[in-house]
Amino acid sequence: MKAGVVGIGRALPDKVVTNADFEARGLETTDDWIVRRTGIRERHHLEPGDPAGALATEAAREAIEDAGIEASLLDHVIVTTITPDFVTPGLAPRVADDLGAGITGAVDLNGACAGFVYALDYAAALIEAERARTVLVVSCDILSRITDFEDRSTAVLFGDGAGAAVLMGGDFPVGVSKASLGSEYRADELYAPLGGCLTMNGRSVYTNAVDRMAEATRAVLEREGLTVDDLDLFVAHQANARILTATAQQLGVPEEKLVMNVDRVANTSSASIPLALRDAETEGRLQPGMKIGLAAFGAGYVWGANVIGWKEPDARLAPPIQPGELADAPSPNHNGGLA
Repeated sequence: MKAGVVGIGRALPDKVVTNADFEARGLETTDDWIVRRTGIRERHHLEPGDPAGALATEAAREAIEDAGIEASLLDHVIVTTITPDFVTPGLAPRVADDLGAGITGAVDLNGACAGFVYALDYAAALIEAERARTVLVVSCDILSRITDFEDRSTAVLFGDGAGAAVLMGGDFPVGVSKASLGSEYRADELYAPLGGCLTMNGRSVYTNAVDRMAEATRAVLEREGLTVDDLDLFVAHQANARILTATAQQLGVPEEKLVMNVDRVANTSSASIPLALRDAETEGRLQPGMKIGLAAFGAGYVWGANVIGWKEPDARLAPPIQPGELADAPSPNHNGGLA
């Protein structure tokens, strides 16, 4: 049995902040400078005091509806975030509760900008180990909470948003490949202290992001017996346009296969890849059965890449886990998942 992506969702705050808004605030920057350096034209910000949990739930609900399932089928909820509403509890239990998923596993994961790729790998592992059949992955980051808006080098880079994907077990031709994951402890290069704002060594982040995402993508393709030519689209973490373009060029990905929506949403950390996937599908660029390369790089440093088959047609889905189905299973919850 393989895990496959069967649903996608997204949510963005209503408030749009343009480059002109930063100019008007006297940040000593211009729209032209920001676009040339980053490719970003606007970003969405959550209003102060509004909860991240509500945004995460909105994206999750859309993904579940897109998958054509009920929340009661969820065996596990994984939320990736570096900006939860509380130190504890995490966002995942709230999302599960808001959805009406019942007594199901729910946990937060901090993988910075690479969180979505990490969570896909963990969700697929649960399914392939037959510890779950349906897993919801939600990536939600509110970077406006940890942005120094007086720092011209970082203030314009970040936005808020949430994206979600539903994974199910079944007979998928491609499914979700095993990810190539890595880390290197470089907390002095890109970090946010407790209660503080993001600080970044831009030159180091640029070089490492491009090299690591390209290396991880090559490793996955080689292991899967694929080449760049086999990919229909390449979706990397939407850090900025220069990083995306440089990574694609290093890999030999043609421009027409590169997905980029950073101009409209800026860097939304772990939410960026599912947001880009949802936009690509809406725009008609992403069709069922396509092979998609994913790659991400974030603070830590942490990075990862994998290949997914998109909503693969004719895949036979495995039935939900039933109480007592697994001989060594923990006590099943009321909806047929595993507590």
